[in-house]
Amino acid sequence: MAREIVLDTETTGLDLRQGHRLIEVGGLELEDLMPTGRTFRRLINPERLIDPDAIRVHGITDDKVRDAPVFRLVAAEFLDFVGDAPLIAHNAAFDRGFINHELGLCGLGELPEPRWIDTLKLAQTRFPGMANTLDALCRRFRISLVERTLHGALIDARLLADVYLELKGGRERALDLGAGVTARAPATAADGAAAGAGHGPRPRPLTPRLSEAEAARHLAFLEAQLRDLSLWTANGLEVGLRADAGAPA
Repeated sequence: MAREIVLDTETTGLDLRQGHRLIEVGGLELEDLMPTGRTFRRLINPERLIDPDAIRVHGITDDKVRDAPVFRLVAAEFLDFVGDAPLIAHNAAFDRGFINHELGLCGLGELPEPRWIDTLKLAQTRFPGMANTLDALCRRFRISLVERTLHGALIDARLLADVYLELKGGRERALDLGAGVTARAPATAADGAAAGAGHGPRPRPLTPRLSEAEAARHLAFLEAQLRDLSLWTANGLEVGLRADAGAPA
């Protein structure tokens, strides 16, 4: 199965060049576009004060991170969680810049750009000229924002996973029971012969799992609801002696 990691970060401010640092990282694991339930979230002590404007966005104060570990103490755990999976983020350059800056301060290798999937770019391709913030996409895809009073790395990662699923057409693909089946011409006698040659009768028939009582209830339901039982009788169902059984509707 395809393993991917959805990531989000919160920071002391917006600009690395002004010395801003990571204060929270959150992520969740996907397999074939669906969450596995495995998540990662850590508050980080940034070793500096958090800008008031940033606090108004995410609600993480200096007091909340004062006793949190510095990034180098959680770096190995973080790298173990992401492994070698593709990394999904909204405006990925921002998250990649802060994470790679912290990894660099620890003397660790960067997470290279080709590993990252930017959902902002995916959304801009699909909805050119429209608002494509995470909030706007959630509203467009009718993803509930009721639990998101403030930004938070793991909350936003969960929302982004739902958005990513929609952007990839995952819901439609999951519900398409005919996926991979293409239209074809009606079967011919030769087709039937070929199919019969490849798939003969079972050497040992399956034991019926339907009890007599269940079969009787099923038959009673059919006779009460349907006028035409020809489809059922053609497939071996023994109907009762009702006068209109099998009669056309």
